[in-house]
Amino acid sequence: MIQQRVSMRFVLCIAAVYLFLYIPIIVLIIFSFNKGEYPVDWLGFTTQWYTEVLSSSEVHDALYNSIIVACSSVLLSVIFGFLYVFYAIPARLQHYMPLFYLPLAVPEIVLAAGLISALYVLHASLGLPTLIVAHTLLGLSYVVPIVYARYQSLDHRLLEASYDLGATRAQTLQYVVLPFLLPSLIASALLVFIVSFDDFILSFFCSGPSAQTLPVYLFALILAGATPMVNVISTLMIITSAVLIGLCAWFQFGKRG
Repeated sequence: MIQQRVSMRFVLCIAAVYLFLYIPIIVLIIFSFNKGEYPVDWLGFTTQWYTEVLSSSEVHDALYNSIIVACSSVLLSVIFGFLYVFYAIPARLQHYMPLFYLPLAVPEIVLAAGLISALYVLHASLGLPTLIVAHTLLGLSYVVPIVYARYQSLDHRLLEASYDLGATRAQTLQYVVLPFLLPSLIASALLVFIVSFDDFILSFFCSGPSAQTLPVYLFALILAGATPMVNVISTLMIITSAVLIGLCAWFQFGKRG
C-alpha cells in the first residue's frame, strides 16, 4: 500500500513537471488563432495570421534558407558519417568515438564562438556555406554514434561470407551493409534535419546578415515586439519537429530487426 502511494506521488510529480513544460506551448498554439494583435486577451478565432505568414516573402526567404542548410547538412553528415563508420579501422573508430560526443557535451554557444573564431582566422565570409559547415559538424555528432551503434549489431560473419563468395568491398557495402544500416541512416538524417532546422545559436553566429534562417527571423520578430506571427511560426515549427521526431523514432526503434 505504501509502495503504491509513493508510486502514485511520483507519477503525479512527473505529470506536474510535464504540464509545467507543455502548458506554455499549448497556450502559444491556441493564441496563434487569436484575432487580437497582442497575445493578451482572446478576441475570437481566426486564421488570418496563418494566411499572412504563408504569404510573407520574408518568411519564404528564411524558410528557404533553413531548408537549404538543413538538407545540405543532412546529406553531408550522413555520407561522411556512414563512410567513416564503414571504412575506419575498428580500433581507431572506438578510440576516436568520444570526439563525436564532444559537440553534444560542450555548450552550443561555446561551440559557435569557437567556429566563428576559426572562420575569421580562415578569412571565410559568413553566409550559407559557413552555416552548412557548422551544421554538418554538429550533425556528425548525431550520425556517427547512431550509425556506429547499429553497425556494431551487424553479424560480421555476413561480411566474411560476402567476401568469400567473391564480392568486392563496394559490393558488400551496397548489398549487405547499406540495407542493414538504412533504418539508422534515415533516423539520423531526420534527427539532423530537426536539429539543423530548429537551431538558433549556430545560425545566429555563423550565418551572417545575408543568410537569415527561420529561427533567426523569429528572434528578430520577438525583438521587434510580440505579434501573432511569432505564435504562428512557432506553432508550425513545433508541428514540423513533432512529425519528424515521430518518424525518427519509428525508423530507429520500429524498424529494427
